[in-house]
Amino acid sequence: MKQAFFIFLLLYINTAQAQDIDTVRITEKKSFVNSPYSGFIIPVAFISYGVLAHRQDNLHKIDLKTHEFASSHFTGKIKADDYTQYVPAVAVYGLNMMGVKVKHNNKERTFLMASSYLLSAACVQTCKRTTTVRRPDEANYRSFPSGHTATAFVGAHLLFKEYKDTSPWIGIAGYTIATGTGAMRILNRRHWLSDVVAGAGIGILCVEISYLLLPAFHKVTGVKDSRTSLVIAPVIGVNNYGAGLAYTF
Repeated sequence: MKQAFFIFLLLYINTAQAQDIDTVRITEKKSFVNSPYSGFIIPVAFISYGVLAHRQDNLHKIDLKTHEFASSHFTGKIKADDYTQYVPAVAVYGLNMMGVKVKHNNKERTFLMASSYLLSAACVQTCKRTTTVRRPDEANYRSFPSGHTATAFVGAHLLFKEYKDTSPWIGIAGYTIATGTGAMRILNRRHWLSDVVAGAGIGILCVEISYLLLPAFHKVTGVKDSRTSLVIAPVIGVNNYGAGLAYTF
């Protein structure tokens, strides 16, 4: 009788634990924080700030003061921003090649990378041609948003999402480099602060959209793994056109 009682008790406890786990899972599914759309909050806020800064006087004053501060404390020109914008994207593949555990396989990352950059390039160039915001150095009227910053934050956000389960510091390092790229664009008097903030938002937003499109990519291709991959990402700027290439094997 005692043995039967203990067996019944163990079965009851295991059943209760299973029910608790199912309850937690159901709760997580219903939570907005755990939904795929929660990742849109920050980029939408960034883009909204960038747009409002060119229409609202108080926010525009922040642009002017930031520009005055940068001009008074730095008179040179930094060329590193032309290269640092690509560092996070290279790290997405480079770290995996060095044996660091990554979330998605090569083919999936290739899709995420290519689609994110295509969306970002299309969005940035469309905005530049329609908003006609004058650059701080008065070179042209294609200041908004910052393409360099958008490119950097595409790579940084991909780096965060692919390696956050391994180490959050990898993503933090990517965001730091991307933020530094935006800061250099301000110091070089090529962009206003609002241009940089909006560019960061566009980069993050395009990555979030690409992750939502990933299940459709699976259905179309029917392949979820690959030992080799080739990614070609477009690089579009004012009077500058090119492509970045990465091959993983």
